[in-house]
Amino acid sequence: MNILSITAQKPESTGSGIYLTELVRTFAARGHRQAVVAGIYRDDEPQLAEGTEFYPVYFSSGALPFYIAGMSDEMPYKSTRYCDMTDEMAKQFENAFLDVVRRAVEEFKPDLILCHHLYLLTALVREHFPKQRIYGFCHNTDLRQMRKNPLRRGYIAEQIRRLDAVFVPQTAQAEGVVQIYRMPPDRIHISGSGYNQEIFRKVEGLRQRDGILRLVFAGKIAEKKGVMSLLRSLRYLPYDRESLVLRLAGGAGNEEEYREIVRLAEEAPYRVELLGKLSQKELATVYNESDIFVLPSFFDGLPLTVIEALACADKVVMTDFPGIQDWLKEQAPGAPVFYVPLPQMQNTDEAVPESLESFERGLAEKIKECAEFAMDGAVDMTHLSWENICERILEIS
Repeated sequence: MNILSITAQKPESTGSGIYLTELVRTFAARGHRQAVVAGIYRDDEPQLAEGTEFYPVYFSSGALPFYIAGMSDEMPYKSTRYCDMTDEMAKQFENAFLDVVRRAVEEFKPDLILCHHLYLLTALVREHFPKQRIYGFCHNTDLRQMRKNPLRRGYIAEQIRRLDAVFVPQTAQAEGVVQIYRMPPDRIHISGSGYNQEIFRKVEGLRQRDGILRLVFAGKIAEKKGVMSLLRSLRYLPYDRESLVLRLAGGAGNEEEYREIVRLAEEAPYRVELLGKLSQKELATVYNESDIFVLPSFFDGLPLTVIEALACADKVVMTDFPGIQDWLKEQAPGAPVFYVPLPQMQNTDEAVPESLESFERGLAEKIKECAEFAMDGAVDMTHLSWENICERILEIS
């Protein structure tokens, strides 16, 4: 089968990008021909499965004279917010992507098109290629854009409803797709999430027993990922200064936010290491060196990082997103995950400032509780493979 995957942003660097590249890798390993359309910069070199045909759409170029349009307001690279897109910019976006997608369809002749994010690009592909079989993938950020941003909202919802199938991480997103797009429930499928079992696994000998508690966060180094709250929560922990280390792995989002995060890190009562963006292999090593993975994000669906950290035998402290407890209880029973109630929210993904102190105290309490919890080895996550997700996709093809 010829499978064409499409995304408006880089096919890596974010959770949805990793999702795309892992599906491409897994489908290629199963003998399917792969092609990818993605938005990149001219100096980018996406790492895709060998033999994958790549059709780039170049941002910051003549046809698209602005930064990559990011599904999150803060991306780990220079980006344009959809809410700042003018009508002229949206038309440039449409023309540039449709030109490349038409060429890919004519040359590659896909049997199946997989579009990532239920947003503008997926709507354009659905409208302009009515005879193609097209599936859309919800990554939760698309639901947030539809709630917050009026950009072509009616048009996007109308075209998304016409997709042949939609895949969502878990039940909470399925409910959102029905509510926002009025998508028929029988065309919505729970895909869950996967991880690369060859990379993310427990490695003996990396976790030191020296009395130092090692915390790790992985993701965008941004306020909405809860990084500022995580740093402020350290002041409520009872440990000696030398007995705790926090490592932050990921690229910077908003530059002003990042400067504030660096300041908070420098003033923290414990050592904080900013590791920058890591490869998956490097990140797996950091997980194996750590005791607790902390994800204090204010808005998320089914984070890949939680699954990867559990597979590396980390304990987890995370915010209690809608549906996440039920999904993890079903897919990873007995997993050492400690949940912190979300702070009071406004505008979908913004914490009410007055609620943050209580949230940060609760985060510190759960970190302490998690640290005191004894566990034996890694949780069995092997059934959460990309192979299983690819199988679900092909089952309805």
